[in-house]
Amino acid sequence: MGSPALIFLKHNIIYLKVFIIFFLSCVPNRTNLCPNHSLATLKVQRPPRLNSTNIVSSLETVGLDGYFSFENNHHAAKDFGNMYHFLPSAVLHPKSVQDISNTIRHIYEMGSASELTVAARGHGHSTQGQAQAHQGVVINMESLQRLEMQVHTGKTPYVDVSGGELWINILHETLKHGLAPKSWTDYLHLTVGGTLSNAGISGQAFQHGPQISNVYQLEVVTGKGEVVTCSEKKNTDLFYGVLGGLGQFGIITRARISLGPAPKMVKWIRVLYSDFSIFTKDQEQLISSENSFDYIEGFTIINRTGLLNNWRSSFRPKDPVQANQFSSDGRTLYCLEMVKHFNPDDTKTVNQSIENLLSKLSYIPSTLFLSEVSYVEFLDRVHVSEKKLQAKGLWEIPHPWLNLFVPKSRISDFAEEIFGNILTDTSNGPILIYPVNQSKWNNKTSLVTPDEDVFYLVAFLTSAMPSSTGTDGLAHILTQNKRILDFCATAELGIKQYLPHYNTQEEWQAHFGLHWNAFVQRKSAYDPLAILAPGQRIFRKAIRTS
Repeated sequence: MGSPALIFLKHNIIYLKVFIIFFLSCVPNRTNLCPNHSLATLKVQRPPRLNSTNIVSSLETVGLDGYFSFENNHHAAKDFGNMYHFLPSAVLHPKSVQDISNTIRHIYEMGSASELTVAARGHGHSTQGQAQAHQGVVINMESLQRLEMQVHTGKTPYVDVSGGELWINILHETLKHGLAPKSWTDYLHLTVGGTLSNAGISGQAFQHGPQISNVYQLEVVTGKGEVVTCSEKKNTDLFYGVLGGLGQFGIITRARISLGPAPKMVKWIRVLYSDFSIFTKDQEQLISSENSFDYIEGFTIINRTGLLNNWRSSFRPKDPVQANQFSSDGRTLYCLEMVKHFNPDDTKTVNQSIENLLSKLSYIPSTLFLSEVSYVEFLDRVHVSEKKLQAKGLWEIPHPWLNLFVPKSRISDFAEEIFGNILTDTSNGPILIYPVNQSKWNNKTSLVTPDEDVFYLVAFLTSAMPSSTGTDGLAHILTQNKRILDFCATAELGIKQYLPHYNTQEEWQAHFGLHWNAFVQRKSAYDPLAILAPGQRIFRKAIRTS
């Protein structure tokens, strides 16, 4: 038997179907743009230590409404991934967008004589050190939360928010007007700038696209320190470049987010499948149907003992007798999770709609579980699990996540190898798997996806136990991730990494494919010294050594 803490983690982490979103790519180090714009070959060694006295004296000349902190900045060298820790020389706590602009312009004007780089840090949920800047400047974007949110109602409602605002705060503010954003991440305690620099994906994406497809306008500070307002009609190239751009072209300081009517309640439903092909067929049917559910996700369950009993704390079985007889021990199962929005006076109509939708599915009948909760309770569901794990010291542990986009045409090949040969005993965390419609994703953004009408998000949201050398240890999980990626490459599945993490020039170029040249050109235009987002390790700053 494992310890109670370990059992808690393994049996309850299924509720932590956290963010994907958001969170970002590659490992930190001094990475940036060479004069010929070629990609840096990643090196293990750290760069030479800068003269800290000169850095402090230089940054102290920058005019600010906020302030720099030069000591006790260890929090800026940590993130949710808990695998990389690179200490910055300074942390900027801005009180205005001008503070960010002045800081970046100051570093830009220092030119290639300075090794200083800049990383924007939101709520610290990067997984590979993307928001860190070794011996550089980290900007605490949450300091901008004080900027007031402005909700605009009418025919085309929207909300103007700071890039450092948390989505959970946006939810509460917009609900005062009966409105809410249309697309979410599974975890809401993330910043707007963080998710929009990646994509922002959850179970609404099949219908509304990711969060980057639901933005009307941005305010961005470029790598030159320029403050630029951009949209589909104004400074278009920067607008689409920044969305899904991994922070390479500018820091998002303000965003105009599309809103829609908000429900008061949701019907929350889970069913199980033992056959992967039937599971995916039903998912694909639902995302192509009119008047479907409002949220559709799925996840894989490997060898979970007493699964349905664990669900009973939040869900009720449609048939308690049959549910009692069902056993999940030693099996690989697939859960389809669905939500339908409703208001109390619509209950009868919604129940009929749900019954009609479920009648077309081929799940295991004894595994139908239902729940009825408020809209807020559903959207903020992961935060509840977060607090429980924090109380047990099981939140701030390594999270070697791997997120993939897999083409619909190859999802069966993928599942056969991954769930049949690589992940057979345990998964060390949730494995999300659900399809989305390419037509709902704006292909003008920097995000790259498989070239098919439907593709799947597959997210291995693993947690590693500190100091473990077993199957729940970091080394084992990283090896497992490599086996998954090696198989995808050898089988030529045509996958794309979400929140990509690569180690060579060839890999980055292959990732962006035909979009690589445009990506490099945008970097040259908006961040020519490669000051921004060094933790992504895409470009290397050219340093003058003489």
